[in-house]
Amino acid sequence: MIFFGEGSLRKGIHEFVAHYHGERNHQGLGNRLIIPDESHACNGRAIRRRERLGGMLNYYYRQAA
Repeated sequence: MIFFGEGSLRKGIHEFVAHYHGERNHQGLGNRLIIPDESHACNGRAIRRRERLGGMLNYYYRQAA
């Protein structure tokens, strides 16, 4: 990635930390999320994708009812 100035670097770091703590499975926790979002529980709906940093980080979930 190429960052242009402090603002874009801070945004990139913020997006990565948000993905790391809220959307990434952690092997040390039995491949679970650190802070699970209960609104994305399995409910049979279509799978959605949230992308961060222009698609470099992706999080797949089912949309809440």
